[in-house]
This record gives sequence, structure tokens and C-alpha cells, in this order.
Amino acid sequence: MPKPRILLFTGKGGVGKTTVAAATAVRAAASGLRTLVLSTDPAHSLADSLAVELGDAPTEIAEHLSGQQLDARARLEESWGDIRSYLVSIFDWAGAEGLEAEELSVIPGLDEVFALADIQSHATSGKWDLLVVDCAPTAETIRLLSLPDVLDRYMQRVFPAQRALTRAARPVLRRLTDMPIASDTVFAATHRFYDRLEGVRELLTDGERTSARIVVNPERMVVAEARRTFTYLSLFGYHVDAVIANRLLPDAVSDPWFEEWKRVHKEQLAVIEESFAPVPVLPAPLLADEPVGVERLAELGALVYGDAVGAERLHADQTLRIHQRGESVFMDLALPCVERDDVDLARVNGELLVTVGPYRRSVALPDSLHHRSVAGARLIDGRLEVEFAAGASPSGARRS
Repeated sequence: MPKPRILLFTGKGGVGKTTVAAATAVRAAASGLRTLVLSTDPAHSLADSLAVELGDAPTEIAEHLSGQQLDARARLEESWGDIRSYLVSIFDWAGAEGLEAEELSVIPGLDEVFALADIQSHATSGKWDLLVVDCAPTAETIRLLSLPDVLDRYMQRVFPAQRALTRAARPVLRRLTDMPIASDTVFAATHRFYDRLEGVRELLTDGERTSARIVVNPERMVVAEARRTFTYLSLFGYHVDAVIANRLLPDAVSDPWFEEWKRVHKEQLAVIEESFAPVPVLPAPLLADEPVGVERLAELGALVYGDAVGAERLHADQTLRIHQRGESVFMDLALPCVERDDVDLARVNGELLVTVGPYRRSVALPDSLHHRSVAGARLIDGRLEVEFAAGASPSGARRS
């Protein structure tokens, strides 16, 4: 069974992310690819862009093209019900009552997470050649895409010990306090939650199958956020294969009132191309009217991709590499658009912890590096290179 391609579109709110994602899906479907475009953005606008009614299940829009707006709340009820019941009982015991306890039991943003399970389900269904995902604006997308990494670390290292400790202490705690103690049902629900997401990270960080595309406008604040997004996606191993510079003033606009605007666009386009090189930057012009509906989206797709279909992998690069020079082994991680002072690096036993801004990634070291010590690290051409020298690795944590 052929494996479908997956395209993740993200960008700052208001840059035209949904429109570009929809245009990509329309163009791919017109080429004969069985295409599903789905929205994980809680503030859905995909149906508005396509000018059709969309629901929680895939809806046929045109030949080879279907759309879906995920009902994240429904996914939350399916997988979070037992855990929420336990949290409600805790808040009730602590003094919160009724509706207040119910509201406190839902972690903000958690409902978006279950969209990941739907992406995996569609990817393994055999029904589609291409999945186009209209993600939430950048901050929510980074949180969403970093979750599999964080959750896997918790489930592999903390969850088993926590479950065993609770099971052993439950009889004693029940004699000492009337506070609700997590039952095996709660732990089983937590494991089911994890099982739904198992394999998602491997799927979405496989550059052969999945590419992220950043939509940006030629504005200073938007470009600055897009650069950070590029950094964070690379940190967690996601492959960015294109940047779409959207709403560029076309050359045909010659009114003197727009001259300064055109100068700024040209200046920012140069910044975009320099910041994201060698990732290709695809220019998309500001259109005379809003591209709504399949026909107008097809026109935009042709302007963005030219002779390409849009589903191809437009740029290939390894986000993580290991190689040897002399006696030392080097691990280098793609980390574009950052300065040395922005990065914090720590070695904790068999893991390398890389922190950039508010995000941290745990990189599991291969067995061959467990008995080597970190000799140094440096940033070279948008990559973090960590040197592991021959010799016993120190125990505990080492930070640089």
C-alpha cells in the first residue's frame, strides 16, 4: 500500500495560511491525487475558504478532493473522559464545586492534541495520496507538534514508576486521607491517550513522507515570528521544505502611493530568502479579490507552484546527523536562525537536552555515544554540532 504524503501548513494568524493550504489541496486533487485537506485550527476557516459546508468527517468537495474540520472536543470526550472524572473529584475534594471543577479539569489546548491521532488514522487508511493539514497559528502548532516528544519521555520514564508507586501506596493513603486516589482505570485511560498518539512523531518527522510549510507575509513582525517557527520546527525534527511569501504586491501595481510599500516588500522578501536558505521561497502575489472557492483557489495554486503539483518534496535535508572525524564522533542538529546565547545544552545520562527559548527537546543518544563525554559544542551554518570525545562519560548532568 503506497504511503500518502503529508503537508503541514502553519504561520502567524492572518497571513493566509488556510487559503494557501486549501489552494495546495485543490491543485493536488486536480492532478489526480486523492487529497484530504483538514483543519486542526480550533477557529476553523477552511470551510469559508473552500466555500462549502464541512463537518467532523471527510466531506467530498470535488473529484479527488475532500475536506474535514476536526471536532477536537469530541476527541477529547473519547480519550479524556476517565481522566477528567478523576480530576473533577480532586477539585471537588479541594473545594471547587460543580461547573468550576468541571472547567478546571480540562487543560487549555489539550483538545487540539487529539487531531494528531486523526492525522495518523488517515495516513494509514489507504484512502488518500495526500493529506494537507491546516494547522493552528504558530504558537499553538509548535505546542501541538512538540507534544509527542514530551509525552513519549513521560510515558517511558515517569509513568511506569508513578503507576507502581500509586498502586503500592493506595491502601495506606486511603487510611490516612479521604483525598481521591488515582485508580487503575485512570492510569489505563492515560495509557490509551498515549497509544492514540504512538507513532505520530515518527510519522510527522519522516521527511520522505511529511513536510512542513511556513506561510509568511513580507512584514517585519511576521518574518521575525516565522524565523522562530523555523527554529522550533527544526529543533523537534520537522522538515520544512518550502516557505510561501504570501500577498506580495505585484509589479503591475504602479500607483506612487504604493512605492514605499513595494520597497518594504522587496526588502523583506530578501530577508526571507536569506533567513530560510537553502529552503525554497515561493512568492504568491496579493490578488485583486479574495480567493474563495475551488476555482479561485486553483488559480492561486498555479501562481504559487508554477509547473509543480505542490505535493512533491520541495527541499530535502537531514535534521539530525551523526558522523565521525578522527577519534571524535559528532552529532549535529539543524538549528537555523539562532545565536549561540539562545541555546542551552545539557547532557543527562543517555540524553542530550537542547533548549531554545521556551522549548526543550530530549535527544536520545545511540549506544555508541553512551560511553563518550561531551568535548564541546558550536553553531555552524545553522546547525548545532556537538562533539563526543573518546573516554568515559561523566555520570549525572553536564551543561554547556
